[in-house]
Amino acid sequence: MTKTRAAITAVASHVPDYILSNKELEKLVDTTDDWITTRTGIKERRILKGEGKGVTEMAKVAVEKLLEKRGIGPEEIDLVIFCTVTPDKIFPASANIVSAKVGMSNAFGFDLNAACSGFIYGLVTGSKFIETGSYKKVIVIGADKMSSIIDYTDRQTCIIFGDGAGAVLLEADESGSGIQDSILRSDGNGMQYLHQVAGGSEYPPTEETVAARQHYVHQEGKTVFKFAVSNMADVSYEIMERNNLGADDVAWLVPHQANLRIIDATAKRMGLGKEKVMINIHKYGNTTNGTIPLCLTDWESKLNKGDNIILSAFGGGFTWGSVYLKWAYDPS
Repeated sequence: MTKTRAAITAVASHVPDYILSNKELEKLVDTTDDWITTRTGIKERRILKGEGKGVTEMAKVAVEKLLEKRGIGPEEIDLVIFCTVTPDKIFPASANIVSAKVGMSNAFGFDLNAACSGFIYGLVTGSKFIETGSYKKVIVIGADKMSSIIDYTDRQTCIIFGDGAGAVLLEADESGSGIQDSILRSDGNGMQYLHQVAGGSEYPPTEETVAARQHYVHQEGKTVFKFAVSNMADVSYEIMERNNLGADDVAWLVPHQANLRIIDATAKRMGLGKEKVMINIHKYGNTTNGTIPLCLTDWESKLNKGDNIILSAFGGGFTWGSVYLKWAYDPS
């Protein structure tokens, strides 16, 4: 019996026009271009400017590009999974907001929050709706407006994050392509090292929480780096081992773009050379849920049907995981 798998059949992305360079950050905090580049690999990041523009502003453009590339109408979409930590509002879900903006009137949707691992969590979740035959066309969006929760007086965090959105379309495949395997993990004990203190039900917004700058990202960089290096590298190697894949079998590693040193450590653990690693952190920074779909869009023209691809991520919470898929189409 032929196995039905969920395959990515189209990818698209969108980033804002405004570029925040390392040179500009030198004017805001005590840092230098060399210090940032050496420690993170980041040269610039995109920032969404303008009153009343939230994350769905970018996601809308990415989804419209996706539909145009696939040659389908918005009414054909069955489900929208929006992976983000910076929704337009606490409620309703950004999935519902972007569906209304694009005209996906027949789709139900929900938001998914797993920090920087959210996109691969969403990809696996969406794949189950396809594999069971419940739905035919599922869009998974990874997007964040990180500039909305970053303290630009804190050099530990403001140098890292940027804004961006990406989206993929999942459809059924019976040729052997699509998502083959996944490993998803989390450990809530890591919450203390990377989180946002206020804004939720535990500490609702007050004058005091705003004055204390508790609505921004709090990160203990050294601890997060240590956990990210070990867990992201280990889970990527584990999924290779579980599927009997050697370094020669893997066409591409698509890592979450958090830090170039973390990416290098993951590739080394997998035995991969840099020529097999998708890297665009230098021009976008860490867009949280947006990094992996942004990479897939940037490299789409180099992907071939049947390529073995490993997606890997690590995020606050802590959350981490890896997805093994076979690419479903040749470059057009």
